[in-house]
Amino acid sequence: MKPKLYQEDTIAAIGTPLGKGAIGVIKISGESALSILKKIFRPFKPREQFESHKLYYGFIVDPKSERIIDEVLAVYMKKPKTYTREDVVEIYAHSGYYILKKILELVFWAGARPAEPGEFTLRAYLNGRIDLSQAEAIQELVSAKTETALNLALNTLLGKLSEKVNTLRNELLEILVLVESAIDFPEEDIEIMEPQKLSKKIKEKILPTIETLIKNYEEGKIYKEGINLVIAGKPNVGKSSLMNVLLKEERAIVTPIPGTTRDFLEEEATIEGLPVKLIDTAGLRETEDIVEKIGVERAKKKLKEADLILFLVDVSETPSEEDFKIYQEVKKFPHLVVLNKIDVQPNYLKEWKEKLSKWDVDEFLEISVKENINLDVLSKKIFEKITSEKKAEVPEVVPNLRQKIALENAREYLLNTLKELEKPNPLPELVAIEVRSAISSLSEIIGEVTTEDLLTQIFSTFCIGK
Repeated sequence: MKPKLYQEDTIAAIGTPLGKGAIGVIKISGESALSILKKIFRPFKPREQFESHKLYYGFIVDPKSERIIDEVLAVYMKKPKTYTREDVVEIYAHSGYYILKKILELVFWAGARPAEPGEFTLRAYLNGRIDLSQAEAIQELVSAKTETALNLALNTLLGKLSEKVNTLRNELLEILVLVESAIDFPEEDIEIMEPQKLSKKIKEKILPTIETLIKNYEEGKIYKEGINLVIAGKPNVGKSSLMNVLLKEERAIVTPIPGTTRDFLEEEATIEGLPVKLIDTAGLRETEDIVEKIGVERAKKKLKEADLILFLVDVSETPSEEDFKIYQEVKKFPHLVVLNKIDVQPNYLKEWKEKLSKWDVDEFLEISVKENINLDVLSKKIFEKITSEKKAEVPEVVPNLRQKIALENAREYLLNTLKELEKPNPLPELVAIEVRSAISSLSEIIGEVTTEDLLTQIFSTFCIGK
């Protein structure tokens, strides 16, 4: 029996960005998909029957005027071998805004309704083609910014997270059977339950797997969500030049005039496989310029939001009190001191090293943005600082935040289970309640136990047409 959220009608949407490619795709799913196609599509070779999963060349025609709208390819896919496990039609037209809009209007006229955001994937889930974790992985797949994030989403889509969760559920179901047997046969409850044996299984087999998955979230979320990397320092130390180099494009304005950057500038980049939001801040200094003063205040705010701060200094100038004041702000947060312009001669590198020692700075990196010296080392150092280890291994499976919370709830219920099992006379009824709750929490991850409100919340984040 299908949930109330499921509707027995036919939906349609444009499945590709408008005007951003040569081809635009219109997707139709539901019982009326084929009849809708027949009303508006004229195959080049007239036919009554359409074979499943076969492309047909022809024209979209307005039945009211018989006017040709576009030259297209169309395919009919018979259920259940489709994305939604419903009858599906896809029309491949030219990617013009007016063309796709006109074809979609004809599809609605012929009997479909506009799809809600994520409704195609929702139907795939409701029809049992994928579970909830796989549905969420599709959204992560679409929004992946790096190859690592893409691979993590693919692993979940291929069912690797579901496999681990189902294994945990089965282990707990075996425990629950024993516990409920003890409830049914109270005179033999301790012998049936074997508390020590059950405790050992939970401690050595089930909890470690849950702990690993929770840890994977913390270690792997940076690959999926990215980090904020702030470049800070005095005006004219090379912050904008460094940003341009890391972006591999001229994005920030670079001039020899101090204070060129009046506000922060944000751009997305990839560093050592990490999605990074690079933030070039206004030079931190005392100023009477109203606009620059606002930029400095915003720069200080960005320091608090950073996952890592690159504190950039210019070794072609001697260390100053201004540098020291900025470092006092920076050192409160995760940071790396970067000595720039080491190619300039003469320079004050020796003086800077002595000063950094007095500031209790035991880690710094010497670079030249202009001459491309040690920039590859800088990228690796950023990676190491973020991952906190020199050879961080990307977990095979990384749950999202919703799934992580469900895992933490399951862990809490299992810890309560252990407390009861370790009592002199454990009550099987209390053990059963905690184990059932743990199973329920794990089931939420794959959608075995869920609510319509949760489904609406999850699928509303999808784009229309997915």
